[in-house]
Amino acid sequence: MRTFLFILVCLFLTACDRGKPPPSATGVVRLSLWAHAGQASERQTMERQVQAFNQQHSDVQIALTFIPERSYNAQVQAAAIAGELPDLLEFDVPYLYNYVWQGHLQPLETLLPHELQQDLLPSLIRQGTYQGHLYGVGTFDSGLALYARRSMLQKVNARIPGHPKQAWSVQEFERLLERLALTDDDGAVLDLKLNYPDEWFSYGFSPLLQSAGGDLIDRSDYQRASGVLNGAASVMAMQHVQNWLMQGRVDPNVDDAAFVGGRVALSWAGHWEYRRYHEAFAEDLVLVPLPDFGKGSRTGQGSWVWGISRRAKAPAKAAEVITYLLQPAQILAMTAANGAVPATHTAIAQSPLYHEGGPLHLFVVQLAEGYAVPRPRTPAYPVISASFRQAFADIRNGMPVQQALDRAAATIDEDIRDNRGYPAIAAQ
Repeated sequence: MRTFLFILVCLFLTACDRGKPPPSATGVVRLSLWAHAGQASERQTMERQVQAFNQQHSDVQIALTFIPERSYNAQVQAAAIAGELPDLLEFDVPYLYNYVWQGHLQPLETLLPHELQQDLLPSLIRQGTYQGHLYGVGTFDSGLALYARRSMLQKVNARIPGHPKQAWSVQEFERLLERLALTDDDGAVLDLKLNYPDEWFSYGFSPLLQSAGGDLIDRSDYQRASGVLNGAASVMAMQHVQNWLMQGRVDPNVDDAAFVGGRVALSWAGHWEYRRYHEAFAEDLVLVPLPDFGKGSRTGQGSWVWGISRRAKAPAKAAEVITYLLQPAQILAMTAANGAVPATHTAIAQSPLYHEGGPLHLFVVQLAEGYAVPRPRTPAYPVISASFRQAFADIRNGMPVQQALDRAAATIDEDIRDNRGYPAIAAQ
C-alpha cells in the first residue's frame, strides 16, 4: 500500500509540474502526451518530432512528458485511478488489452485516415485490435530470428535458410548445435539472451510453443491456459530448450557479449541487435528464421504503440498527432534511431535495411506473411507473461517441464477465474 501511495504522489507531482499543458490560448488545442523514456536516440527523435509538429500546427500544441520505461505501466495505472491520464499515451502493446478492459482507451479506426490504416503492416493492425476495435498503433514493429556467422555455418556444411518456409527443423537445428559444439572450446554455441529481463521470455520463447502447436493460452476464448500451456506440444517444445541448457549448448551471456565476442555461433535475438552485430562481423553476419518445431517457424512481434485516452479533450486533434508520427519520414526517423521494422509498406520500401533485398527483409516477410504471432490479446496477459517467465526460470533450474508448465497454467487460470473471465465491459 505504501508503494502504491508513493506512486500516486509521484504521479500527481508529474501531472501538475510536467504532464499538463499550459492553459489554452483562444483557438489552440493543447494536448498532453506521454512517451516511454527509451534509449537516448529515441528520446531525441521524439523531442524533434514534437517540436516540428508544434511548429507546423498553429491550432494544436503538444506537451511531451517522458516516463521511465520500467515504471511506465505503474504510472499509467496510478494516473487512471487519479483521473489524470494524458490525451495521448504510448504503451507496450501487451498492456493494451488490459487498458481497454479497464476503460482507459478509445477506438482509433474512425479517427485515423483509412488509407493510412491500409498501409500499415497487418501485424500492427492485428496486435492493436481488441474486441473488434483498433486501440493502438505503432510507428514500428519488431522481429525475432537467429543471427549467425556465415563462415561458421559454412565450416560445418550447414544450409542457410532464407525464408520461414525453409527454416531448420528442430532436429536439424539440434544436429547443427552438435556439429558447431565440436569446433567450440566449451561447447556453448547458442545465445538465448538469458541476460535479458522480464518480458523477453514470453516474447522470445512463446513462438516455440506456437511452432510446436501449443501456446500460452487457449485463444478460442482466452478462458484457460490448462491443456494448452501445459499440453503435450508446449511441453515438448520446452523440453528441447531444457535439453539445450542441460547439455551446455547455451552461453549464460552474463556480459551480453556471447555473440559479438565470438563465443557462440548463433544468437536468438531481435532486430535491435543488428547494428551491434553488423559492426562486429559486417558481411559475415546472416539472419535466418527460428527453427520449426513441427507446425512451421514462428516469431514474436509487438511494439510500443500510440493510443488516445478516454479523457482526451479533442480526440480528432489527438489523432492528427498519431497520423503525423505515421508519415513515412517520421517513421524512418524513429526506426533509424531504434533499428525497428517500419510500420508501413511505404516506409519499408524507402528503408535501406528493410526494403526487399535488404539485410533485414526477413523480419518484414515474417510480419507480412503471417509467421509472427501477437502475444495473447487478453487483459490477463500481465499474469500470463509473469507466469511463463517463472516457468522458464524453473525449467532452466532443472524442474521437470511438465511440473513447471502445470504451475504456470494453474496460476493463469486462477487469475481468469478471479476476474470472472474478464468480461467484455469492465466496471467504469
